[in-house]
Amino acid sequence: MTPSTSSSFWQRYQRNRSAMFGLAILSVTILMSVLAPLIYPGSPFALVGEPRTAPNAEFWLGTDTLGRDVMAGIFHGARTSLMIGLTATVVSLIIGVIVGGIAGYYGGTTDNVLMRLTEFFQTIPNFLFAIVLVAVMTPSIYSIIIAIAVVTWPAVARLVRGEFMALRNREFVQACIGIGMSDARILALHILPNCLAAISVIGSLMVATAILVESGLSFLGLGDPNVMSWGYLVGAGRTALRTAWWVCTFPGIAILLTVLAINLVGEGLNDASNPRLRDK
Repeated sequence: MTPSTSSSFWQRYQRNRSAMFGLAILSVTILMSVLAPLIYPGSPFALVGEPRTAPNAEFWLGTDTLGRDVMAGIFHGARTSLMIGLTATVVSLIIGVIVGGIAGYYGGTTDNVLMRLTEFFQTIPNFLFAIVLVAVMTPSIYSIIIAIAVVTWPAVARLVRGEFMALRNREFVQACIGIGMSDARILALHILPNCLAAISVIGSLMVATAILVESGLSFLGLGDPNVMSWGYLVGAGRTALRTAWWVCTFPGIAILLTVLAINLVGEGLNDASNPRLRDK
């Protein structure tokens, strides 16, 4: 992407107020995750006050049922949620791009076999499949990342397959084949770069999905017990919802705003990268 193209892309993105709002919220979340060790250098699991202390001047968001600072948990939980969301999405994109790219470029029997495999994974409910995988592998950060990647890559594979099928018969691809360029170079250097816009959009939306899945798993007690996360906070406070509403409410709001922000950013990327909007 040339500097002029980047400038034009950013100008189109700025026209979308919802996307800019989402970018602002997402920036705050990222800032929270970066500053968490500085603002709250201790362990987020440390007991720092009386259990179920309502929000006050000392504990702005109160304490949970064990006396842990809810705000410290939200700051450290931002690191966990974003790390899992980004890592799981990267792994999912790698799997999906490889499977979809090979299927879309070669077609025929290869396409049929890979797409039947993709459809098999799509027939299993994603969240239930993730629960089974994490339970089998024992709850940890790594098992959660693997589980999320396994249940989300089929959507990427289908998208990439369609993009590669549309591009494989274009003139520039046929010219590369005519001069004897290897399939690997054609796929990686000529077809894939033309699909990056669509992949980046679906990738941004998958980060939001990964955060929701991780939060759901942690809420059910299948998160890493040694790592603070937003889902863990919501799950820890669900038994005291009537007497200590803040324990569930504030982490839930953090999840809501972050997922909403990522979806708005994804829509903004889609609009900005859409060629039909360039001359508007």
